Amino acid sequence: MASFQAQLEESADRVTVALDALLARPDGPEARLASAMRYAALGPGKRIRPFLTLAAGRMLGADERGLLRAGAAIECIHAYSLVHDDLPAMDDDAVRRGRPTVHIAYDEATAILAGDALQSAAFEIMAGADTHPSPKVRLALVEGLAKASGARGMAGGQMIDMLSPERHGDDIGVLTRLHRMKTGALISFSVDAGAILAEASADARQALEGYAHDLGLIYQIVDDLLDAEGLPSIAGKAVNKDARQGKTTFVTILGVDGARERARHLAAQAKEHLDLFGTSAKILEQCVDFVLERRS
Repeated sequence: MASFQAQLEESADRVTVALDALLARPDGPEARLASAMRYAALGPGKRIRPFLTLAAGRMLGADERGLLRAGAAIECIHAYSLVHDDLPAMDDDAVRRGRPTVHIAYDEATAILAGDALQSAAFEIMAGADTHPSPKVRLALVEGLAKASGARGMAGGQMIDMLSPERHGDDIGVLTRLHRMKTGALISFSVDAGAILAEASADARQALEGYAHDLGLIYQIVDDLLDAEGLPSIAGKAVNKDARQGKTTFVTILGVDGARERARHLAAQAKEHLDLFGTSAKILEQCVDFVLERRS
C-alpha cells in the first residue's frame, strides 16, 4: 500500500501541474474569479478521479499527455461540484479539506461563478486538440463527461440528495441510485475516459464499467462511515452532519457493521471485474483497497 500511496501522490502532483498550466491566472478586472477557481481546483486533495483516468489509460496504452488533460478536466468538474455543494443553499459547509470553503474565503457570488467557470474550463480542456488527435475520441470524451455530470449523473444525484428524508425514506434501492449518480457517475467516467483515450475494445470498457460502478459505491459507503465515526481533524471537514440533518445513509439503513460488510463485498466484486486484464490491473486492484481503507 505504501507503493500505491506514492503513485497516488505522484499522480496528484502531475495533475496539479497540468491544472496550474491550464487554468486562467488572475489578471484584469475579472482576476477575483480566476483566483477563486484556482483556490478551488489547486487546493489539497487526493485527486482520485484523475488517478483512475491515468491508471486505466496507462494499462491500456493511451497517450500520457491526453490522459493528464482528461484528468485535469475531470478534476475541474469535481472541484466545481464541491464549490457548489458547500454553498449555504446546498450542504452549507464552511470547511473543505481543512480550509475555508470558497464562499467563505471569497463570497457566495464569486463561489457560484467560480463553479460555473470551472465547469466550462473542463469542457474546453476535454475538447482541445491536444487531448487526442481524433475528433471522434474527443467527442466521446465530451459526451461522456456531460452525461456523468448532468441531470442523469452528478447533478441529478445531488437533487435526490437534497430531497427531504421522507421523500426517499429507508429505500436502499433509491439510496444506491442516488449515489450511483451523485458520486459514482463521475468515478465511472474517470475510468472510462482512460479507456476512451486508448480506443479500447468493448469488452475492456464493459469490464471497467463494472469495476468503476462497484468502486463508486464503496467510496460512498466509506464516506457514510467516516461521517458517522470520523474525526474532523482527520476528515478535513465537518462530521456527523448526516445524523444532524436526518439523512438516510448506508449506515442508517445497514448499520455500521452491515455497511462495512457491504463495502467488503463490493470490493471483492470490483476486483473480479479486472480478471480480464490480469496482472496489468494491479494498480486498479490496489485502488479498491485504498478506497476501502481510507480515513479522510
